[in-house]
Parts: sequence; structure tokens; C-alpha cells
Amino acid sequence: MLGTIVNSIAVIAGSVLGIIIKKGIKEEYKKTIMDGVGLSVIIIGISAAIKTENTIMAIISIVLGSIIGEISGIEKKLNRLGDSLEARFSNGDSNFSKGFVTASLVYCVGAMAIVGALESGLLGDHNTLFAKSILDGITSIIFASTLGIGVAFSAIVVFIYQGLITLLATYLKDLLTHDVILEMSAVGGILIMAIGINILELKKIKVGNMLPAIFIPFLYYIFKLLI
Repeated sequence: MLGTIVNSIAVIAGSVLGIIIKKGIKEEYKKTIMDGVGLSVIIIGISAAIKTENTIMAIISIVLGSIIGEISGIEKKLNRLGDSLEARFSNGDSNFSKGFVTASLVYCVGAMAIVGALESGLLGDHNTLFAKSILDGITSIIFASTLGIGVAFSAIVVFIYQGLITLLATYLKDLLTHDVILEMSAVGGILIMAIGINILELKKIKVGNMLPAIFIPFLYYIFKLLI
């Protein structure tokens, strides 16, 4: 769990630094900064999505995952959690819920979260999560400088999500092959692109409701083993 703990602390530390920096950033600059962040997030998503070796699988995963997410109401539950935290800790920060949800999705959707947590649980190798901690820490500085303290609370989601994968790693090691992780990462890349579109406010995409899509390639692989 060391890698996940360090990752969570990095998000909190970066967020605190971002809030401090926020006070020195002129209001008119924040929109331009967020536009830059949104474009960067889209590029990160594209770089992951184009690695897919099975485009049909990616499409099916997004469709099925979206249906499951809509039925489950994941987006509403994430926003409700963000609103609940906002009511208790925001001090009038109107972007609290947006910062919490956006950062939580960005930090958990990528392949590094899955691969790093598996390496941490199986091998005691925390290097991938340490590298992710640096990236997430830097990103949290940028996010928090524009979206506020809500970004820091995404560390809770990071800890739970990566922690569960780490604890379950022994049971998942034979199932999460290179091909499965590649396709999960590609689907995750599509979701990261959607997050970037949301940040740019081009269109409101319910990315939270698409989260189950990441696990469809994994379930498909299990299904193939059973038949």
C-alpha cells in the first residue's frame, strides 16, 4: 500500500500548493490556464486511446459501460459526494464539486493507476506509483490553482481505488494480461479525452457514467476463458 499512500499524499500536497498559488493568479488568467489543461488532458487521452489493437472492443466497451453507468447513476453519486464534501469543507468554493469529480476521474482512469497498483500488490514494486505520484502532484497543483480545494479530496478516491486493486492483486494477476491492460488503458484514454472536453466546456459529457467501460475488456477476457 506504500505506493498508494504516497500517491494520495502527493495529490494533497500538490493541491495545497495549488491553493497557495491560486491567490497570486489573476482571475482573467485562470480561464486560459484551464483551457491549456483541457487541451493537455485531451492529448493524454488520445495517446492512450490510439494504442488499442481492437477498435470494436473499445466501441462496445464504451456503449455497454455507458448503459451500466446510466442505470447505476454513477455520475449523480459522484456529484452527490462532491456536493456533500463541498457543504462541509468548501468555505464558499463554488468549484469544489467540479474539482473533486474532475481530479478523481483523471487520477483513476489511466493505466498507471491499474498497473502501478498491481505491481505494488504483487511484487512490492512501487516505482510506477511513485512516478504517478509525481505526475499527479504536478497536475493537482494546476487543478487546485483553478478549481480549488475540491481537488485535494480526490486523494480519498485515489486511495480507495488503487488500494482495492493492490489488495486484490494476487487474485487478478493471471487475468490482467498485457492485452487486457492495453485495451483497458485505451478505453480509459477515451474517457480522459471526454474529461478534457468537459474542462474546455465544449460539451457536458457524463464521464462518471462511462466508468464501467474500463472494465468491459477485463470481463470479456474472463468470458472467453469460461467458454
